[in-house]
Amino acid sequence: MNPGLNTADGEAASELAAWLRLQYLPGVGPVAARRLLSCFGLPSQLFATPFERLCEVVPARLARLICAAPGSAGERQLALTLQWLQQPGNAVLTLADSAYPPLLLEIPDPPLLLYVRGRAALLAQAGVAIVGSRNASAQGMHNAAAFAEALSQAGLTVISGLALGIDTHAHEGGLRGTGSTVAVVGTGADLVYPKRNSALAQRIAQQGCIVSEYALGLPAMPANFPRRNRLISGLARGVLVVEAAAQSGSLITARMAGEQGRDVYALPGSIHSALAKGCHALIRQGAKLVESVDDILQEMQWPGTFANAPSAAPDDSPLLAALGHDPCDAGTLATRCALPVGDIMAALLALELSGQVERLPGALFQRCK
Repeated sequence: MNPGLNTADGEAASELAAWLRLQYLPGVGPVAARRLLSCFGLPSQLFATPFERLCEVVPARLARLICAAPGSAGERQLALTLQWLQQPGNAVLTLADSAYPPLLLEIPDPPLLLYVRGRAALLAQAGVAIVGSRNASAQGMHNAAAFAEALSQAGLTVISGLALGIDTHAHEGGLRGTGSTVAVVGTGADLVYPKRNSALAQRIAQQGCIVSEYALGLPAMPANFPRRNRLISGLARGVLVVEAAAQSGSLITARMAGEQGRDVYALPGSIHSALAKGCHALIRQGAKLVESVDDILQEMQWPGTFANAPSAAPDDSPLLAALGHDPCDAGTLATRCALPVGDIMAALLALELSGQVERLPGALFQRCK
């Protein structure tokens, strides 16, 4: 669909109206809509088909819905979409468009319409999805950004869901590389959720791409986010889970990736960390354990290698050496270092302020790099 579409373009507006009408036909989802298209052609041809002919293929109830006049809600949505399309960088892609992402055509239920802000061509580029916890640790967010930047520098597009935590840092890292980033959102493409990511969303719309299957103006609704996860995995050649609790929504994305024939990668973590439980479960189920970006590139047979994801140089602090890479309390560290607890707490505070140590719930501390 031409991003410059406007009300003066009658033929294109009529075509868009037919696609919107099909998308919001009661009781007809993406799978049933594709069957209708395979039988009757484009939506405009479907809605021009006589009732008797429709009844030869579909139940009479559905045939009556197809023959019914469009409602006022559809007319309002068409007007809103046409107005939105007049803004530079906005586009609507339909299943019939040559620019429709080819990988999405492989999933069982690709959306009839995709609302796009930004560089729509990125949707057809090779990409890796990075997902994980909204309540991520400092180390997890660092890993997400580092892996995303290295993948993007290798020419792969980083795909995520614009949520707080891992998603946010994956997008940030992706923007720093040539592959850029795609945000698949669970609201209308004209909205930003969460609001805290408004500035990031603006940068993505300018340098990357925001995409949604949901109608313009649709606010955040809990049921929409698990459903949009199939698009995050569907657009990608593989999905990397950075941090995930045992019941994390990121595991839904990983499961969908497996069902879609995509590779699933997972970063291991501490056996004491709740945020590592989901990743460890995925590894037990067959996900590929990843320790560096090179592990992903080699698995994908992608040109170019990286010895490791970018990371800070190791610190020689004796306290960090005593802390190791598992969460630990100040009392235990005092015993290990043979120092008073007060001295340990002061040193931990200094390391926390410098970003080398993270304070966890339960008076525990964990190194960040």
